[in-house]
Amino acid sequence: MFHIDIIAVGRMKQDPFAALWADYAKRCAWKINLIELDGKSTADEHRKISEKITRDGTYTIMLDERGKAMRSLNFARKLEGLSADGTTKIRFIIGGADGLSDELRKSADFLLSFGVQTWPHMLVRVMLIEQIYRAQQIIAGHPYHRES
Repeated sequence: MFHIDIIAVGRMKQDPFAALWADYAKRCAWKINLIELDGKSTADEHRKISEKITRDGTYTIMLDERGKAMRSLNFARKLEGLSADGTTKIRFIIGGADGLSDELRKSADFLLSFGVQTWPHMLVRVMLIEQIYRAQQIIAGHPYHRES
């Protein structure tokens, strides 16, 4: 079982994105904690993200357009491999409007991409938690995921 922190810039409002987030968070058997950061500038956002990245054995995955795009099944296998290697804590980082600095990206254990398109940050949060839930279901052998 994983303990997952999702660190994201900005605050989620009570809107359809928040409702979807809550639905997937409730469904997921893994413990998921959302940590929202506010920044006055991109540099301030990066500083606050850096403060959350500690070398405590937590595996850090940053979402970035330069990262690796993965099919859902491959993402599930990635998480399953981490679990097999003894990883119990994962930290996902979602940057602000200007993305993540080179310095932050270099501190990641893995860069994950949801494609080269630009996505609204609140939508990315929902996409990420859905993919985490989907990965959990794939690993458990549940028929939620259908791959053709």
